[in-house]
Amino acid sequence: MSVDHYENFPVASILMPRRLRPAVEAIYAFARSADDIADEGVATPEQRLAALAAYEEALGRIERAEGGHEPMFERLAAVIEQHKLPLPPFYDLLSAFKQDIVVHRYQDYASLLDYCARSANPVGLLMLHLYGAASEENVRQSDAICSALQLINFLQDVAIDEHKERIYLPMEDLARYALSPAHLARPDNRAKWRAMMKFEVDRARALMLSGAPLACRLKGRIGLELRLVVQGGLRILEAIEEVDYDVFLRRPTLQKRDWFKLLWRALRMKPSSL
Repeated sequence: MSVDHYENFPVASILMPRRLRPAVEAIYAFARSADDIADEGVATPEQRLAALAAYEEALGRIERAEGGHEPMFERLAAVIEQHKLPLPPFYDLLSAFKQDIVVHRYQDYASLLDYCARSANPVGLLMLHLYGAASEENVRQSDAICSALQLINFLQDVAIDEHKERIYLPMEDLARYALSPAHLARPDNRAKWRAMMKFEVDRARALMLSGAPLACRLKGRIGLELRLVVQGGLRILEAIEEVDYDVFLRRPTLQKRDWFKLLWRALRMKPSSL
């Protein structure tokens, strides 16, 4: 299973029980292919929206227990039935991918979090359902972790998104720090950019830490997996700080040497240390 697009996060890793890997792979195939429809290739916005509408129709057939699915949706239907997965998270993902096609700016933090609630949080919710751990508190903290991961990815990919004429930073924050959306990378903006990015990094870290107790509470493989995910997100924030917030000069990523550090930190994670 290709994970090129999500190199920060150990998807369906060796830590995951073998019995759940087919389910995760089916969910990942759905999400990855739908995301690529929204982002990749040379299709027009109208063609992309039509393709995602076809995905929604396929989900509707699954919901109505109808047959005649394409192979990917056939596998997904079997996984949804076997594990009694809720369908709203799948629709939420499609809603976020459709939004990516038509919305390229976010006025405030609340609207950005609303996007994260549909682009990232559904994945965590589905994982909790697979593990039979979707309690109210677990879902709330999973949402915090997933939204934080999405925000961290936005901070990491500012330069990449700018080339796509997208900005996943609240416009209200740019205005507060007197930054023009059209000139984010200008050298004379460096001091203001660093100040704003420090604010964004600190806020994303606080959100991640608010959900991190879930990774300590869950036992076994899922707990260790989630602790690695949390530590991976926190390490990316450290990497952004290490380049003095200049993500235009170098995109912060996890290096091979980081994985030993992440494992060590994950093994030592305790609620009292958060």
